[in-house]
Amino acid sequence: MSDDKAPSHSRRQLFKSLTFVPLAAAGIAGCGRETDKPADAAPQGDYKPAFFSAAEWAFVLAACDRLIPADNIGPGALQAGVPEFIDRHMQTPYASGDIWYMQGPFVEAAPQFGYQGRLPVRDIVRVGIKGIDAHCRKAFNGKSFAQLEHADQETLLKSAEAGKLELENISAREFFNQLLNETRMGYFCDPKYGGNKGMAAWKMIGYPGMRADYTNWVEVRDQPYPLAPVDLAGKRG
Repeated sequence: MSDDKAPSHSRRQLFKSLTFVPLAAAGIAGCGRETDKPADAAPQGDYKPAFFSAAEWAFVLAACDRLIPADNIGPGALQAGVPEFIDRHMQTPYASGDIWYMQGPFVEAAPQFGYQGRLPVRDIVRVGIKGIDAHCRKAFNGKSFAQLEHADQETLLKSAEAGKLELENISAREFFNQLLNETRMGYFCDPKYGGNKGMAAWKMIGYPGMRADYTNWVEVRDQPYPLAPVDLAGKRG
């Protein structure tokens, strides 16, 4: 494979993170890209967030753009509609904790026991955004995360991932883990949930989607799947 068609560092890191290796080893998909431009609120069609405030939405757009930026291999999180997915997901019973066991005790537990805190997903996200923006205003002369240069945004996300960033009322690492998980889900979800616009992520990895029968291709490694993906609504990519 020629170098100009080889997956970028960002794309390779995204694929590695999907193999369920420890998050610290997976790293941030977007970090390491050479750019010093501030994150812009990329177009999200006509979608208007129902859960996030304007300031929170600006953060989500900027953070998603750093976690999965566009490159020569596939679309970035913004092009795939990941922020829309996250906003819609925050309005579900899952994100509000309605289908979780949310009674105490709330303890620090080994990773294999999963999250043991008192906050449901949507509060982890909301409190984390508030905490990082507060940190940014103190450290960057009143600027929010969305107003920072890309390099500074990536440094902050790396610090949060490593647990080196001190936030009020929440673990930076817990917030980062949840935000990255939401971003991954939005990138590869069925388009009916708001992300993976045009099934672009499925096309990128050769995933057939909801096609009824592709078992004869499961073990094929030397050639791409020949048919376009199909989503839950029956639409062909």
